Amino acid sequence: MSPQDLPPARRSLPFALVRAREKVMAPIREMLAASGITEQQWRVLRVLSEHGAMDASKLAEQTSLLLPSLTRIAQNMVANGLITRATDAKDRRRLALAITPEGQGIIDANRDQAARIAQSFEDVLGRERLDALLDALAALDDL
Repeated sequence: MSPQDLPPARRSLPFALVRAREKVMAPIREMLAASGITEQQWRVLRVLSEHGAMDASKLAEQTSLLLPSLTRIAQNMVANGLITRATDAKDRRRLALAITPEGQGIIDANRDQAARIAQSFEDVLGRERLDALLDALAALDDL
């Protein structure tokens, strides 16, 4: 293939990633609709539940959100009682975001269904292919 040639759309990595994202996110969006939260809010809750309180910059990186978007999402989540925002004890210039019991309740209420969704991906791909896919995506993330 010469530099001027484009791969067919069905073999284009950006197109394939978008198609895959939509397939992966459809059951998650369905699960979240009942909880009344967005997929971005779910990512925030998941990361804070798993890793504990953290500053906004680190949380934005961990959730794959741009910092201005996270700031807006966090304001809404604080107002809805899902997370708290407090001055970081180690660095008074930073704010630490943490999950509330109500936010953790959303994680807990959806844990089994989220695990079933994750298992369905492994059932389709197999453990080895899923691990290889996750490794390949991690390599792309390092670009």
